[in-house]
Amino acid sequence: MRNVFIPILALATCTVVSVFGQQRSSAAAFPLDELAVAQLQDAMSSGRYTARRLVELYTERINAIDQNGPELRSVIELNPDAISIADALDVERKNGRVRGPLHGIPILIKDNIDTGDRMMTTAGSVALQGPPSPRDAFVVGRLRAAGAVILGKTNLSEWANFRSTKSTSGWSGRGGQVGNPYALDRNPCGSSSGTGAAIAANLAAIGVGTETDGSIVCPSGANALVGIKPTIGLVSRTGIIPISHTQDTAGPMTRTVTDAALLLGAIAGPDVDDRATITGRARVDYQAALKEDALKGARIGVARKRYFGYSAVADTLIDAAIVEMKAQGAVIVDPADIPTAARLDDCEFEILLYEFKADLNKYLATRGPSVAVHSLTDLIAFNTREREREMPYFGQEILISAEKKGPLTSPAYQKALTTCRARSRTLGIDAVMTKLRLDALVAPTGSPAWPTDLLNGDHFLGASSTPAAVAGYPSITVPAGFAFGLPVGVSFIGRPWSEAKLIGFAYAYEQATKHRKPPTFAATANMK
Repeated sequence: MRNVFIPILALATCTVVSVFGQQRSSAAAFPLDELAVAQLQDAMSSGRYTARRLVELYTERINAIDQNGPELRSVIELNPDAISIADALDVERKNGRVRGPLHGIPILIKDNIDTGDRMMTTAGSVALQGPPSPRDAFVVGRLRAAGAVILGKTNLSEWANFRSTKSTSGWSGRGGQVGNPYALDRNPCGSSSGTGAAIAANLAAIGVGTETDGSIVCPSGANALVGIKPTIGLVSRTGIIPISHTQDTAGPMTRTVTDAALLLGAIAGPDVDDRATITGRARVDYQAALKEDALKGARIGVARKRYFGYSAVADTLIDAAIVEMKAQGAVIVDPADIPTAARLDDCEFEILLYEFKADLNKYLATRGPSVAVHSLTDLIAFNTREREREMPYFGQEILISAEKKGPLTSPAYQKALTTCRARSRTLGIDAVMTKLRLDALVAPTGSPAWPTDLLNGDHFLGASSTPAAVAGYPSITVPAGFAFGLPVGVSFIGRPWSEAKLIGFAYAYEQATKHRKPPTFAATANMK
């Protein structure tokens, strides 16, 4: 879920933003290309397609360009029961029962989300290969109840990128390296890299990722998607392989804001097994937030000091996005910097080390005796034994550091938690939003994708995900344009439970700009 981000504020030297003008390869010709959920529903309602046929077409697409051709390696496993599930949903439709907007819609979910079926849940690790999870994650149960067809699991950064400071995003021992469909030698970013690449490449209608810090928004930004990192407590974490109970969440990764809002509504809800979700808050209709004039009169603050400057091309695109927001009637407050932004990294990492040990050990106890590891200690030993398969490129120093931590009653953990909550919330996002009467903050989601480098690890420049991640507050990224054929996203960050407001802002911006373009599957970036 987390990108192990080492902040390096390096200014990119190139300032020219190219026009996205490459011709799409023949691999991208596909009858369902860029179709949104509503369009697929119309096609099924009219009889032009069935849920079974959608599953067949997306499966053919995966076989053609994910496992062959460009070899994105974004899908780690297909659901052997997808066709039978789709058939049953087609019978329901024929008999006049449509469960809702997700009825019969194929969806891909990240391989750290439990499914109590014939698919494995491994977090990309060989250590968890074997028997499937005993039951569905809570969010999977909600998706099934809504009529979605779980088409398969997506590849990811192994253990959600919480294994090594020298890791390469998108690599797992089980699935190999995910490619970025906009330039195959570039990185798809974040631990939800497989979901990002797959949905960008139209391998399913919609997808679910998870985030601890950046792993929904970064791959969404790098793959021209809309990604929503919800408020902690909006979406259950039960049955999701954890890093941190204070920061982990699942969330939508889609090609449009409309589909992201629809998917968020389907997966959000209280779960008695996840205390953070028992808030007593009324259910929200996120579809009602989709208004083209949502930015009119909104006070939007620009988090400029910390989250600009590491990529000149990203700055250029986001400055243009801010101009467009102003044209849509937004009141721009620039700068509107988060006072404590530079002081979050140390306390955050300390929290994650403690919580990963405690939360992973608790999760592994739910998997029973059939898996090879039952604790973090077992996992470290397994990786050491299976070094050739699990550690050919980078090690497990983060796992080792986490194993050395004590219980969650430790004073060091309690101090880090108190410090980080204050810096991210009352002294951070809340402070600047209250002082300047802001409705949201905006910043570049991240830089254009860097070249994948298994030898040296990620060439990470910077991103804006950390304040909302540490605070447990919501953020949403939406495509802001392209630099040399590579997508860049703009993030809207808000106060807790402000998802509907942020969705409205993202939708208004999306409808005014229409920056989303499908990938070309180019071998490398177009530097002309």
